[in-house]
Amino acid sequence: MSMTTFTQAEQQALDEKWTLPRFVYFPVGTASLAILALDHPWPNGHWGWQSLWVALVTYSMFCWTSCFHETVHQTLCGSRAISIWLGRILGTLMFVPYTAYRESHIRHHAYLNKPADWELWPYSDPNTSLTFRRIFVWFDLIFGVFMSPAIYGRLYWSKDSPVKDPQIRRKLAYEYIGIVAVWASVIIGVILADRVETFLMAWVLPHYLAGVVQSIRKFTEHLGMRDYDPMLGTRTVIGNNWFTRFCTYLNFDIFVHGPHHRHPRVAHDQLVEKMNDYMNVNPEKDYPVFPTYFHAILHMIPFMLKAPGVGMNRGAPAPTKEKDRDVNNFVADVSREVLADADIDPVHLST
Repeated sequence: MSMTTFTQAEQQALDEKWTLPRFVYFPVGTASLAILALDHPWPNGHWGWQSLWVALVTYSMFCWTSCFHETVHQTLCGSRAISIWLGRILGTLMFVPYTAYRESHIRHHAYLNKPADWELWPYSDPNTSLTFRRIFVWFDLIFGVFMSPAIYGRLYWSKDSPVKDPQIRRKLAYEYIGIVAVWASVIIGVILADRVETFLMAWVLPHYLAGVVQSIRKFTEHLGMRDYDPMLGTRTVIGNNWFTRFCTYLNFDIFVHGPHHRHPRVAHDQLVEKMNDYMNVNPEKDYPVFPTYFHAILHMIPFMLKAPGVGMNRGAPAPTKEKDRDVNNFVADVSREVLADADIDPVHLST
């Protein structure tokens, strides 16, 4: 497994940022899950209370996906070891091996919206038909808890996978074995304890709903975007109200997606400043920046309904040959180090 290599300035920014307060959702979600698991008349007897606890656990699990994303970049905090081991725990809970997500996500940043962007399959694959994508997008939305592991799993199971290194593939195999072992133990334990109904309410239902929310986030960030330039090929949300800013904070600023895609090693608490810098330097550029996540969703929905796709599947020309055709780690600046100049908006060649 590769390790993200940071410059001294990048590492210092990771060491100095204060990550712990962003985990405020964790005790709230854990307490809500415990209340559901108590199976006691109060505070769990009324459907209204149950709905509240399920909603809180669902959002907490959704925030786990954002935390998982940071562990894959190894930018969660100053310690790579914490990122890796927490990432493996979260990946096991989500049925996605840490290494599968990391290897896929590295290529997602390097080859955004291109056929080589395995993370956005089938929307990025010009060999998939519009009919197939129109059907697939609903499975991806409704059954996201299963579809995400399947999409990331293609990097291991597909014969066309770009991951050929035997050591990485061996690591992936061990992680899959670990996931199967852990979940087999959990399911057997639940059955033996005769707690199946409680498990379905406290864990399975919130996990399923969190998968739906995660799919909506993926679609909102990417679906319908045609550009290969990362500043224009993703939707960015910079909140104009406390609620959006708070949700952004809990999700490690992943909503600020454009600068994150161009600079995948930058600490997440610097992304808003990065985006503001780009907009100040290029005031004439119409960046896909939205004041709320609701506005971004409204922009995405027509593409989801009519033509779910990115890049070439949205009418973009075939991408030009990259400066680096075999990226296997996160780089400092995707536009400068990976993309061909022809695939970058001219205003960004000097920024």
